[in-house]
Amino acid sequence: MEGLFQPMHLLVILVIVLLIFGPKKLGDLGRGLGEGIRNFKSSMNDHNSSNDPKSTNPPTEEKK
Repeated sequence: MEGLFQPMHLLVILVIVLLIFGPKKLGDLGRGLGEGIRNFKSSMNDHNSSNDPKSTNPPTEEKK
């Protein structure tokens, strides 16, 4: 099995990151990343709904 992301490599990287940042700092980083992703998704949903022509234009009545 060749490649950069073997399970043992990922485990070593995780241990090194844990030693550098510590468990509390990693929790804060994860929480901040999660909030950023949620904010990005909600802003994308708001942007998509505001660009939807069905939601921005009021319904028009057909003239006969």
